[in-house]
This record gives sequence, C-alpha cells and structure tokens, in this order.
Amino acid sequence: MTTLQSVPALGTHPAAGSLPSRAETREQLSKATYDLLVIGGGILGISTAWHAAQSGLRVALVDAGDFAGATSSASSKLLHGGLRYLQTGAVKLVAENHFERRAVSRQVAPHLANPLTFYLPVYKGGPHGAAKLGAGVFAYSALSAFGDGVGHLLSPSKAAQDVPELRTDNLKAVAVYGDDQMNDARMALMTVRAAVAAGATVLNHAEVTGLRFTRGRVTGAELKDRTSGDEFGVSARLVLNATGPWVDHLRKMEDPAAAPSIRLSKGAHLVLKRTSPWKAALATPIDKYRITFALPWEDMLLLGTTDEEYEGDPGQVEVTEKDTAQILDEAAFSIRDQQLSRDLITYAFAGLRVLPGGPGDTSKAKRETVVTEGRGGMLSVAGGKWTTFRHIGRTVMRKLESLPGGPLGEDYEPVSALPKRLPLPGIANPAAVAHRLLVDGPAPGPRMSADTAKHLATHYGSLSFDIARMANENPELGQRIHPDAPEIWAQVAYARDHEWAETADDVLRRRTTLTIRGLATDEIRGKVEDMLGK
Repeated sequence: MTTLQSVPALGTHPAAGSLPSRAETREQLSKATYDLLVIGGGILGISTAWHAAQSGLRVALVDAGDFAGATSSASSKLLHGGLRYLQTGAVKLVAENHFERRAVSRQVAPHLANPLTFYLPVYKGGPHGAAKLGAGVFAYSALSAFGDGVGHLLSPSKAAQDVPELRTDNLKAVAVYGDDQMNDARMALMTVRAAVAAGATVLNHAEVTGLRFTRGRVTGAELKDRTSGDEFGVSARLVLNATGPWVDHLRKMEDPAAAPSIRLSKGAHLVLKRTSPWKAALATPIDKYRITFALPWEDMLLLGTTDEEYEGDPGQVEVTEKDTAQILDEAAFSIRDQQLSRDLITYAFAGLRVLPGGPGDTSKAKRETVVTEGRGGMLSVAGGKWTTFRHIGRTVMRKLESLPGGPLGEDYEPVSALPKRLPLPGIANPAAVAHRLLVDGPAPGPRMSADTAKHLATHYGSLSFDIARMANENPELGQRIHPDAPEIWAQVAYARDHEWAETADDVLRRRTTLTIRGLATDEIRGKVEDMLGK
C-alpha cells in the first residue's frame, strides 16, 4: 500500500519553465490595455478567449473560481449529436452537433475524447416502440455520415453480455448508436492551455467586484484575488460577460435596471462503483422527451440527469435527497438493483443549464447560445452545449467582429480565416502514448503501471511524458496518490506548476479524479495542500 509520509516535502518549489506567479500575472493584467476581457472561465468563455487569441487579439480571461469550476465540470461528460432532438425535427441541429463532435474527437482532441457505444433499451409498455427507435438510431447515424457505424437493433441476450447489469425483464429489443465521451474538466483545462499558448493572459480565483466605465461604456473590471486578497483592475476595449448562471448578476453591475435574460435548470448526477464491466452505455427513455443515462466513465458508473427549474443561488447548487432518489428510480427502469445500491455511490454533483428566458418546461427548452449587448456595451453570452464549444467560440467572435464602431480595431485575423480544426495541446494517439510510457520507464526502479499509463495518456496526451519525466527524476513522485486510483503525485506538482491549481479542490476534483472516486481523504487533501504551498 502506498504511503504518503515522504510526500509533503516533494515539489515545494515550482519547476523550471512553470507558469508566472499570480503576482506577476496580476501586474501584467493591471498594466496592459486588452482588446478583449472575458469574465468567466467556463467553457464558453475559455473557447471565446482561445479563438480571440488565435485571431491576434490581446485577450485576458478571469474567473472568480477555478477554470471549469462550476457547470463546465458538472456535465454528463458527453460529446453527442443529441438523439432526442430528432423528435422535434431538429435535423440540421443534430447534423451540426455531429460535425463538431467528430471534429473534436478525431482532429482537435482525440487524446481527450473516447468513442462510446450506446444501448437504448426498448421495454414492453415503454414510451417508444422498437421500430421507431430502430429507425431513429439509423437516421442518427446517417446524420453522422455513419462515422460511428450504422444504428441498428440488437437482441436482449447480446446486449446483456456487454452490460451484465442490464434489466432484461420485458426487454423487447435494444437500439444501438455511437457517440463520444470525455473528462469535461480536463477538456476545458486543455482549452485554457491552448488560449495561453496563443497569447491570452489568464487568472483563476479572481473575482470581479465592479466594472470600469469610460463615458458610459464598460471598459474593464475591478478584481480581487481570492487567494491573497490583493485588489487590482483590468482595462479593455471590450468586455464579454461569460459567467454562465451568474450572467444576470454581472449585467446588473452594468445596468441595475437590466431585466433577467435567462433561466436556470439543474442537472444532477451520481457516480457509483461498478459491480461488473460495462462495454456500452445505456440511454433509457423515461417519457416522450427525457432520457436517463448510465455511462461507464473513469472506471466507474455515471448516472443522470435531472432537469428542473432552479431559482436559488447558483453558488449553492447541490444534489438533494430528492435528486438522488429520482436518479436511482429512473435508472432502475433498465439496471438491476445490485448496481444501484446507495453504498456504491462515491460522489454526487449538480450543474446549472443556462436557458433562454421564457415560460415552459425546461426539459423542452432549446439548448441555444444567446448573445446580448447591454446599455454600457458589454456583451453577454449564455447557454449552449459542451459538444459545440468550438462553434460557440467562433459564433461569439463573429458577433464581436460585427459590432458597430469596430471596437476590436482592425489589426486582427477574422475568425473565418482561422484554421478550422486547431488541435488542443498534447494531441496524440493515446494508445501509442500509453505504450511508450510503459516501455520507456526508468532503467532502475519499478516501471509505470498499466492503469496509470492509460490514465495519463487519455488525460494529457503527449504531455504525459513531462509528468513521467518528473516521476523518473524523483521516484516518490511516481507513487500513487491513493492505492485505488491511477493518479500519481507527479500530477499534483504538474497541476501546480503548469495548470493553475491553487487549492486542493482544484487538484482533487478537476485536475485529477480523486474526489469523484470518493478517495480524497483528509490525509491526501493535507498532502496536496502542502505541495501547493498552502
């Protein structure tokens, strides 16, 4: 069993080539005048900052918490075309989603996206018949140009071989289709790295306390560093409000009379230990519009999601007993009881979907991106899907380019001229990276374990070699953080030096999967804080 006794002293000094200090970044932010200040480090803000920096603009990005610290790391972890949208006749939307999904999973970030087969069980008395679902998954796969195979029907016995916990009572058939999944926090973080590589200046844990105005126009923001208490400001020709569930809060800073522009829907998820291997995911229809997912993810099982209107404080969103009961009850339509024991739950999380304002059931509301301009010229962007994060960044940039008066100036490259499929850092074949990590281990001492090599390859791509090098130079950094997880201590040092990790939660919840696995013990948390210098 791995011991943690010698770890606290490791890596207390940042490595050469590491990020600038927070003080240096604050000074840089306060001295320069930026073309664009993006407030909000969720995937919408991150993607916009990435595309804006690629266009040659001077870009700053700040967030009151961690990058992807809220909804962007609380998704269903899917890159998908949206099978249920076919019911509403949104054929063009599904085709566009598939295009973006394939681009991300094949050219932009094949090291961070994994193909996933979905089984859609058809039960006697269910909301949809086998013929309808069979036709639906065929059309769905056709809209993806059959890049994930041809959607078809499968016998219950064959499906049960791949998913032993599938409930087969009254199971008539199983429809099959393909999509992709990811670790959303890692995908977002790699996009931050891409933005910085293109020239953006970023700072997390930096809260906006007020806006700067020049002749009635929003021209920057006042901020407070939550880690040190230091106050500073950022000036910019244009400010983008990409704060997700907090978008109206910032709009009221610009104009106290601003009417609400969005509404929120809560989506809760449960993570459980698996009782058997799962070779496919389940997408089970609950009613005419809703589907509940059971996804093999990070060697665990992810269940969800709920969809109900939320009117509370976005910072206080949490999974309630009602949410837990609903998720388990809906999962029980297609999953055997032994896999749904509450004793298997390791973690629960909830995020907030940002939907256009208006009446109606949130489950039927469009997942579209809304861009509005306030009285002081601040643009606000909200809504959309993880799958189309690149498309959203381009859409916002086109909006910025078309603003009257040309606030971006003239010295930049239009987003239409950018390469269509810019890759994220670390792009590589993850299988090849994992093989190299296993083969090229240190001559003396133990080689890297297979699960650690696979984990690194599918979360960092070719950047895994930097982490392996740290572990080779200091064997104690090659130790597992917890014996039941693949992560090693070199990832903590790497998160601190190269990935803006400031708190134990930054490391344990988003840079690694320890919290989600239920393994972030007080002892481990203390050692991580020691390594972070807290």
